[in-house]
Amino acid sequence: MMERLFTNALLPDGSPADLAVSAGRFVAIGQSIAAGEGVETVDLGGQLVLPGFVDGHIHLDKSFLGEPWQPHRPAADLRERLAVEKTLLAGVRPAAVRAEALIAQAARWGTMAMRSHVDVDATTGLSHLHAVLEAREKWRDRMDIELVAFPQAGILTCPGTADVLDAAIREGAEVIGGIDPHGMDGDSDGHLDVVFGIADRRGAKIDIHLHEAGLPGIAQLHRIAARTQALGLGGRVAVSHAYALGDVEPPVLDTVARALAGAGVAIMTNAPGDRAFPPILRLREQGVRIFAGNDNIRDAWWPYGNGDMLQRAMLIGYRSGFYSDRELNLALALATTEAALALGREGRGLEVGAQADFVALPAPNAAAAVAAPPAERMVVRRGVRLAAATP
Repeated sequence: MMERLFTNALLPDGSPADLAVSAGRFVAIGQSIAAGEGVETVDLGGQLVLPGFVDGHIHLDKSFLGEPWQPHRPAADLRERLAVEKTLLAGVRPAAVRAEALIAQAARWGTMAMRSHVDVDATTGLSHLHAVLEAREKWRDRMDIELVAFPQAGILTCPGTADVLDAAIREGAEVIGGIDPHGMDGDSDGHLDVVFGIADRRGAKIDIHLHEAGLPGIAQLHRIAARTQALGLGGRVAVSHAYALGDVEPPVLDTVARALAGAGVAIMTNAPGDRAFPPILRLREQGVRIFAGNDNIRDAWWPYGNGDMLQRAMLIGYRSGFYSDRELNLALALATTEAALALGREGRGLEVGAQADFVALPAPNAAAAVAAPPAERMVVRRGVRLAAATP
């Protein structure tokens, strides 16, 4: 039984269509659908409709969004950067308040699901996790949020962190994180033993930050792929950043890509502005799932970002040299359907049976929207137009 009909829309390819919704899901998509008696009709006025955006990598506990402007402070290395971050975070509002501010802004742009990495270690304990869990609960009807227990300061070099990571999964995080197994801890196997051990024991997913460059970074990817395959965790493991994939020659790249694809390890990129990053098209040719996220937004790491995943798709396309409509549509997919699949969220997209989440905006087709993201947005969640970004 149709409850609501959105008429006069443009699908991503620019073709006209109506979208019928019942019980929060699409029940028909096509031209000239008859509303029937008692069906609410919403005229979209020829606007383009896109799937709801998915941010595959964000840090809700770090952002200064909504705070007074914080000038960026340089740091000589990662340890100094962590010290700067700790100092700055001590002078702003609580993490739960800042997390809500960022969720609200992302929701206004049309993001409907995200994976947030949250710092946990032996020093901070689970305080950041509890704060973001509080924000997540307030926004549960507007935003699907998956949480990663992220050991920003390392695991082995911060004694006690392994136990805190395990506790984080018990208390509500769904994903176990890791970071630069050799660069942070100097012990690749020891670091990965902890990460994969907790995942195997607790049934958690895995998402590892990997900034290690060149051949050492490639070696880490092979280790991660081998462990993923051995434990049968295909489709449940992601590597974020994986800069090394942008550093190496094609034969090396293709070999590790086949290993990642065979193991079912996905790669997240935000196409950072200061270095090489994974070559999206070549990795996809080898069967690797690629998805996108904003990463840090207005925090101690960098001053950029506004939470808009359509703008992130544009930046990924720009940095990747994407010019054709096919390539621009791929950039969009990384921020919508591909990101949803990487996070294990089936049934997301503009298709019958999928949850009726979409964004309507003034553009002739998806490629044009990626090339020049419009600021004007109508956000529809489970078939209901959202009037304001409040929980």
